[in-house]
Amino acid sequence: MPLTGPREMFARAYKEGYAVGAFNVNNMEIIQGIMNAATEEQAPLILQVSAGARKYAGQTYIVKLIEAALAESDLPVVLHLDHGANFEICKDCIDGGFTSVMIDGSHLPYEENIALTKRVVEYAHSKGVWVEAELGQLAGVEEDVSAEVSVYTDPDQAVDFVQRTGCDSLAIAIGTSHGAYKFTGEAKLDFDRLATITKKLPDYPLVLHGASSVPQEFVKMANQYGGEIGSAQGVPEDLLRKSATFGVCKINIDTDIRLAMTACIRKHFVENPADFDPRAYLKPAREAVKNMVQHKIRNVLGCSNKV
Repeated sequence: MPLTGPREMFARAYKEGYAVGAFNVNNMEIIQGIMNAATEEQAPLILQVSAGARKYAGQTYIVKLIEAALAESDLPVVLHLDHGANFEICKDCIDGGFTSVMIDGSHLPYEENIALTKRVVEYAHSKGVWVEAELGQLAGVEEDVSAEVSVYTDPDQAVDFVQRTGCDSLAIAIGTSHGAYKFTGEAKLDFDRLATITKKLPDYPLVLHGASSVPQEFVKMANQYGGEIGSAQGVPEDLLRKSATFGVCKINIDTDIRLAMTACIRKHFVENPADFDPRAYLKPAREAVKNMVQHKIRNVLGCSNKV
């Protein structure tokens, strides 16, 4: 099945109160694990490529891996650029076959963010490609994206931003953060702010970045087998499920996949010190990705059987 755009996918998600998972991909095993999970759950998918993934594997390799996965699938799949840093990167991905791009000007002054986003929107829309933008800023570190403090999205500014840029979806800041160390105390999301934004932008798809839950069983497993992950804490899954009832149609998940994969590989190395065949440890790692994604689709996103 060919790649698709998010428009119909998000319209149904908004109407029925669930979210579509946007899972970061870096290699064959991660793509296979995600695709296998979504196939069993009959769920729509967004496979997203970060700047780090483009540097690591190369855009062409990742696109070809996803094309191979689609040749064996009938699922609706969006290929999305995560955190596009500038116009040139977005243009390269649009020209390279991506069906959705994110331009992240959230670190810029407001008017500069508008100008950059509008430029990307004009080019993307001329090619039939969806554009996600970001307003507000998430704390934390994820590859090339980092910020020390959160700047929550202003609801009135969100309306002005969407109207002036024409962006198709908007990533907002309501308390999530990038990376594995999101909270030091009780985890909270600003649902009052989310409800206000939803009211002011009715039927408009919102996006949550930094939404991994950092499952403690994988933190414990990684540490048990030589890791030093420490007091990692993510967004509770019930809060993510609740956010989907407020117009959040896309939830980004990356750290949880990394944790599941790395914990299983660490375990395999300790229990099988004589192994040196990558297939021996990547196979259980791929299965861990599948199980993680399947759990997210079924119990957190609520998008099982939505194909």
